[in-house]
Amino acid sequence: MRIIIIGMGIQGIKRKKYLGNDFIYSVDKFKSADFKSISDVPLKDYDAVFICLPDDEKFKVVKYCIENKKHILIEKPIFFKDLKNFSRLQKMARQNKVVCYTAYNHRFEPHFIKMKKIINSKKLGKLYSCRIFYGNGTAKLVKKNWRDRGKGVRTDLLPHLLDVCRFWFGKSVKEFKLISSSKFENKAPDHALFISERGRVKINLEISYVMWKNTFSCDLLASKGSAHINNLCKWGKSTFTFRKRKFPSGKPSEEKKILSKKDPTWHLEYQYFKNLIKKKIKTDFSNDIWIQKQMKKN
Repeated sequence: MRIIIIGMGIQGIKRKKYLGNDFIYSVDKFKSADFKSISDVPLKDYDAVFICLPDDEKFKVVKYCIENKKHILIEKPIFFKDLKNFSRLQKMARQNKVVCYTAYNHRFEPHFIKMKKIINSKKLGKLYSCRIFYGNGTAKLVKKNWRDRGKGVRTDLLPHLLDVCRFWFGKSVKEFKLISSSKFENKAPDHALFISERGRVKINLEISYVMWKNTFSCDLLASKGSAHINNLCKWGKSTFTFRKRKFPSGKPSEEKKILSKKDPTWHLEYQYFKNLIKKKIKTDFSNDIWIQKQMKKN
């Protein structure tokens, strides 16, 4: 696989690190790169493109790649002013047998995968509620960049959690409603709360730039027990806890798994992307459409 990266910001640099010898060229009109425009890169030199660009620049580049039959990994999220652009690009991609994959690397967090497996196993019984908190300590650091404009933390972190909810609970997840949005230290929102009450499980989401210590936690409550995640691998030890309910009451039995490893999600996601290409999986933007609709409402 021969890959070029468009956009050599934080995400582009991070992606390059995990491509190894598969990386061919960098493209960036502002930063130091091999090319200023993708149209300057010889088509015969590459097979796929990693797009790490701002939202308003993505459509034109995605369209160019599809027309030239290049597979695409797009950094989350994808927002188009016209939702019909999703169906247009999807149709083109399927006709040209091109894989367009939107990157949500948290799906490859080991304990997120474990959570999905335990949900599918029915060990938890009837699902009641799920609370997810995702907090960064970056209020000061995001000033003067895109995270301190528009919807701020809502644009940055909410898409990840919406995607995680669909990963775990599928299409049973319904609409989310904004409960609270605050600007404690920033011009744009740096803290927000959301709720979804119409699906098979009630979901509460909280995102923040004013946590001061990077923090992720999840509590899934159900009729036969509960499942809990504390921390992401990239921030240190990550713990998964499964508690089996004791009837009629009492202290539950507990299974705990602690991981201490470097962030594995970027490598695993790249392998997943290559597998999609190998299996010739058809491009499907339905998840992106749903996420954009939730973001537009909130």
